[in-house]
Amino acid sequence: MKSQQNRGESFFWWEGDTLVVNILGKPSAGVDAIGKPKGPQLKVSVTAAPRAGRATDHMVRFLAKEFGVPTSAIEVVFGRMNVNKQLRIHAPQKLPAVFQQTSLLD
Repeated sequence: MKSQQNRGESFFWWEGDTLVVNILGKPSAGVDAIGKPKGPQLKVSVTAAPRAGRATDHMVRFLAKEFGVPTSAIEVVFGRMNVNKQLRIHAPQKLPAVFQQTSLLD
């Protein structure tokens, strides 16, 4: 059962040991970076161009390093060919600062 009713306007929530994240992607950026939350999404910039899902694939590789997981632990739920995405990150080993700061505010 999904716990979506509890997430409010947050860009992420937990389902057991799986972190679910709504992302607003920015392809063809100058650097790969995790940005700030923008409403119910987290801005994530990647250097890859948006061609045939390559920017999303690049984002998954980048985020795998940021969360300390193999790329196989990240599932693109929707948005592989769109800037609006949802990812499921299974058992992240570490959390980037924006997740820790947001958790403290809750």
